[in-house]
Amino acid sequence: MNRYAITVRHWWAAPAALALLVVVCWTVGASEVPVPSLASGMGSAQLAYFTPVLIVIAVMYCLERQLHEAETTAVLAVRRFDQGAIILTATLAHAAGLVVGMDIPRNVTLLLALALLTRRLANEATAAGAGLMFLIINIILGRAYNPDGYTTHTWWAVALYPSGSVTAWLVAVALFALALLLAFSRTSVSR
Repeated sequence: MNRYAITVRHWWAAPAALALLVVVCWTVGASEVPVPSLASGMGSAQLAYFTPVLIVIAVMYCLERQLHEAETTAVLAVRRFDQGAIILTATLAHAAGLVVGMDIPRNVTLLLALALLTRRLANEATAAGAGLMFLIINIILGRAYNPDGYTTHTWWAVALYPSGSVTAWLVAVALFALALLLAFSRTSVSR
């Protein structure tokens, strides 16, 4: 099964994506990219804000690679390896968060949860796209401007909360736990 996880599923891609995330955040993460905003017309966001999508794409790529015949005859359910690999990826993202900032691993956890829930209803490509759409919607619709001219966020834009927000962490962890339970339950849709 270890060979299957490495050669067929390509779970080595997740740590490689985490390394890429750290490199991107170090080199150009503070660079601002222009994004539209409904509240002010045009705004900007740091490039590092979009880097969690790299991890989601890597995880969905690994989950998409399957040999159905091998998985149905396996002694140990492959979904256990997948679940462990996803939890390990989220844990490694939190370790990388000590270097790149803790809002990045929170958003990785949040986007992984969203992708796992979307994957249950659609497919892996849609799941990866849902994470990117969630970040874009948070940037465009989730910003609020107070009278002093400072940018804040609306209550539902969890990805925009500061890294020290307990509420955002609780929402991210709760969604991640729910997504793991639903995505790897015996009644989940098999492809």
